[in-house]
Amino acid sequence: MTRKIILDCDPGHDDAIAMLLAHGNPDIDLVAVTTVVGNQTLEKVTRNALSVARIAGITGVPFAAGCPRPLVRAIETAPDIHGETGLDGPVLPEPTLELDRRHAVDLIIDTVMSHEPGEITIVPTAGLTNIALAARKEPRIVERVREVVLMGGGYHEGNWSAVAEFNIIIDPEAAHIVFNESWPVTMVGLDLTHQALATPEVAEKIAAVGTKPAKFVGELLDFFGATYKEAQGFEHPPVHDPCAVAYVIDPSVMTVRKAPVDVELSGGLTLGMTVTDFRAPAPADCNTQVAVELDRERFWDLVVDALERIGDVEA
Repeated sequence: MTRKIILDCDPGHDDAIAMLLAHGNPDIDLVAVTTVVGNQTLEKVTRNALSVARIAGITGVPFAAGCPRPLVRAIETAPDIHGETGLDGPVLPEPTLELDRRHAVDLIIDTVMSHEPGEITIVPTAGLTNIALAARKEPRIVERVREVVLMGGGYHEGNWSAVAEFNIIIDPEAAHIVFNESWPVTMVGLDLTHQALATPEVAEKIAAVGTKPAKFVGELLDFFGATYKEAQGFEHPPVHDPCAVAYVIDPSVMTVRKAPVDVELSGGLTLGMTVTDFRAPAPADCNTQVAVELDRERFWDLVVDALERIGDVEA
């Protein structure tokens, strides 16, 4: 069954791969792409998203720019991981798609409301500012969205602090809204994505595809791998964001566990922590679950297959 998704992102090396995976998989209908401040400023990540669309040959999909800052806090970006452009490494082509004139929040609302209930899955791979504002501006979308599958958080791991992951800590108030709405939420956090390592064997499989989009992914991984090793000590970089898309394609690619999740807003040391309660079986009305274990081979097969299906695109 084809799943219609809105990809809300801040490209970002792994966001770019997530976009390619969503576009190249036949079980995904990418109905909209929205951008939000995160890995870099809104202007930079939006341009990156449009450049990736050209690399992948994405046409006929609305792209809209969203929130240029978090709900409450100052902007925090990640140049030590993604560089000054947000997609350092490859030479990006000039975008050919024009942005939708709507604000991303309005595009999200319009898309959900124009489809039948349960048709649209929202896949945020960035801070949750756009998603939180959409839920506040038009509360009816909450009961119409099939589910929210987000890359963010971690039930035992952090990366921007000892306990908080970047996408959550840059706008913890927005994350608090999203996790506490009644829609189903699957958190694909660091505990899962740190299993999605781009090893040399993975890089070889991607290189063997031999197309321009595959070469682009190889260049992404070269830069991303170097910065991750320097900044966080990883021998091979974890490729976070495509994991959320992979779950939508095939939920059996990972094991999930239902548990209550909430976001810490006031802790001096724990701001942005996604507090996950594993003490007992989740109550019947629990709407959150967390990803626990990844089928690594199946995951990377999905990425390689998507690149093969995209083929060689004239950028």
